[in-house]
Formats: sequence, C-alpha cells, structure tokens
Amino acid sequence: MKAKAMLLTLTMVTALAVGCTQQPAPAPAPAPAPAPVETPAPETPEVVTTASLVNEAAAFEKAISKDGTWIIAILGDLTVDKELVMEGEFHDKNDAAKDLKRKIALYAQDDKRNVTARYTLTAPKLTILSPNATIQKGIFKGDIYVSAPGFNLVDQAVEGNIYFTTEEAQKSFTMDETSKVTGVQELKK
Repeated sequence: MKAKAMLLTLTMVTALAVGCTQQPAPAPAPAPAPAPVETPAPETPEVVTTASLVNEAAAFEKAISKDGTWIIAILGDLTVDKELVMEGEFHDKNDAAKDLKRKIALYAQDDKRNVTARYTLTAPKLTILSPNATIQKGIFKGDIYVSAPGFNLVDQAVEGNIYFTTEEAQKSFTMDETSKVTGVQELKK
C-alpha cells in the first residue's frame, strides 16, 4: 500500500508538473502607451509678427493697411501712383503689452543695425491714421496728411508738405534733428 500511495503521489506530482508547463504563457503585457506629446498651438504667421519686406506697390499698400504689419520696410526705391493710407492700431512686434506704434522703414541695415542703404518712397499723398507712426531713415516724396497722434520722423527727409488734420496730431508730432521737411508743416482741417 505504501508503494501504491507513493505511485499515486508521484503520478499526481507529475500530472501537476506537466499541467503547469503545458499552460499557455500569459500574454505579454501591452507596451505602455507613449506619454502624450504636447503639440504647441499653431503660431501666428511670421508675416504678422515681423517686418513686412516689400518691393512692389501692391505689397506696400497691403502692408500699411489695417490688416498689415507693425513695421513695413521697402527693399529699394518705390513709386506708387495713387494715394496711400496707413491705418490700424499695432503694437511693437504685435505684442499688446508693448508700445502702440507703427513704422515705415525706408532703409536697409546690417546685422549690427548699421544703415547700409537709404531708399525713396514716392506717392502723391500718404495719410497717417495709425497712432504713433514713424517714418525713418530715407526720403518720402509727396505730401503727408496726419490724422493720428504721435506721428514722428527719425533721420528722415520729406520732400513735400506735412498737413495735420487735428490739433492733437500737430501738437504730438516730433522729428529729430537729422530730419527735414522741404514744405510747410501746418494745420489743415
């Protein structure tokens, strides 16, 4: 009987051992899901946050429009055969926390900001409706009508007149000592 009990025990242990080895291996654990990658929100197009570099009349007109950019730089002398209007409120580099201003740059510069060329913009009339607008470092040929406050000239020549349509625009106008205006500077309502 002892032999039977041992045989029975051995059979059970063998069956148990075989049963354990015959079971299918557990399915591998799924690979951990990759950590979510944050996708940055799409940026505003570069044309809005940087200067608009233009060399054609139509591009210049669009750049100074209310849908244009805060700084407009021409790439060479430019003649426009119709009246121009600079309008819209823009902040430095389109950052609302920065100063409200707008600039027409009539020059080229190197990487150290040294002026390397000065250009001439010619138009019969340029109306300034953007507050704190600046024209700088070139020549504007034509008359300028200023309706917005804070207009200024920086190292700029105006071969024509500057007419202010409001007293506020006239009183807030500034120009540095290197700027010049060949015509009149007067209030014209």
